[in-house]
Amino acid sequence: MIIDLIQYLFFGFALTAILSYIILAIISAFETIDYMKKNSFVNYKEILSSSISPSISIIAPAYNETLNIVENVRSLLSNHYVNYDVIIVNDGSKDDSLEKLIKAYDLVKVDYEINNQIPTKPLREGVFKSTNPAFEKLIVVDKENGGKADALNTGLNFSPNKYVACIDVDCLLLEESLQKMIKPFLEITDAKVIAAGGVIRIANSCVIKDGKLLDVNLPKNFIVRGQILEYLRAFLLGRMAWSKLNGLLVISGAFGLFDKKIAIEVGGYDTKTVGEDMEIIVRMRRHMEEQKIKYKVAYIPDPLCWTEAPDNYKIFISQRNRWTRGTIETLKKHRKIGFNPKYNALGIISYPYWLIYERLAPVIEVTGLFYFLFLVLINSVKWDYAIAFIVVAYLFTVLFSLITIITEELTYHQYKKKGIGIQLIITAFLEPIVNHPFILYAAIKGNFDYYFNKKIKWGEMTRKGMSNN
Repeated sequence: MIIDLIQYLFFGFALTAILSYIILAIISAFETIDYMKKNSFVNYKEILSSSISPSISIIAPAYNETLNIVENVRSLLSNHYVNYDVIIVNDGSKDDSLEKLIKAYDLVKVDYEINNQIPTKPLREGVFKSTNPAFEKLIVVDKENGGKADALNTGLNFSPNKYVACIDVDCLLLEESLQKMIKPFLEITDAKVIAAGGVIRIANSCVIKDGKLLDVNLPKNFIVRGQILEYLRAFLLGRMAWSKLNGLLVISGAFGLFDKKIAIEVGGYDTKTVGEDMEIIVRMRRHMEEQKIKYKVAYIPDPLCWTEAPDNYKIFISQRNRWTRGTIETLKKHRKIGFNPKYNALGIISYPYWLIYERLAPVIEVTGLFYFLFLVLINSVKWDYAIAFIVVAYLFTVLFSLITIITEELTYHQYKKKGIGIQLIITAFLEPIVNHPFILYAAIKGNFDYYFNKKIKWGEMTRKGMSNN
């Protein structure tokens, strides 16, 4: 009886997970179609050229980015939006990043008015602006090292604008990124838009020159290919649905647009977590719920931002370990909202889903594997059911990836070269066997490190530079 009960619990978890993925995918598909219809007639040049376009600060923390810092800043400055500036926060780099910026962009030290509403590490060399009118939008802040969250908070303090776009300095923004991201803030009038996120695509092996994406290629590296499918699933068949349900709990730290006033009201980014991108969204949402203000966290399905993904398992595991620890920290810190109807969809849908199907899923999966081994040892395995369960789980994962590939082909179709579709299909069949075990290991290690290895912090993320991939 106990064995049967345990098996029913594992089966119930798997079944509800599959159903949730199907429901989210269906909602995402309808929302994406609706979005593409509504925006097919939008003239983004009007937003681009209008002098009354909302002002935006692009905040990009940088730490030891000497390899590509000049090119990365040039990419951020090439955006076609009209009312924006770029704030590079040099977070105590130990290399010559600052010196390269000073030389490349004719920077000089200036006095700059600072609104220190959020406590941060002090400045080091100070604030720099360019003597070249071509780079008048650029501000470089040199400060003592305090981590990514502290650097972002410094940018919030320095920004003179209403909105802030927080981005990784080595990400590539497409030319219309800001005007597409600002649209929800202008269009949605029945609720206050506090943040917007967009699709993050993987730039490994793509051709990038002078801050522009010239050619999209599929990497030969299988680790990266698996991540491409993973990103497509998450962004195309997940986050669009959560946006519709007003249940988004995370905006990728690679690129997000925020209402600066709300971000500062809640105290900025949490410097004590490794998952600052998720935590600030949850805290902003919690703030709005407690203030009883109708709000929205929007999502843009256009491929607006391209970034470099880990290309070896050591860095891949380190990244996923950090994601796991960040999720645990955020859910623990904001456990008050969990299953609490006072917080509406945030409390009764988003938090429970993230807790069960994101936070606990790896733990449940590994527990299931050990339980299966235990049944093998005591010779109590019902092999027909066990094999059927494994086959169904595998085929569903593959089918979901195939649906993702078809969705990509029918919508934004970034991978246009002949043969890439077949290669992605092959990846869909191999990814559950090749990449997933490493994701599972990283998640379990992240749980262990969170509870028993308090010394571990950010984790390794060595980048090679997108132009060199």
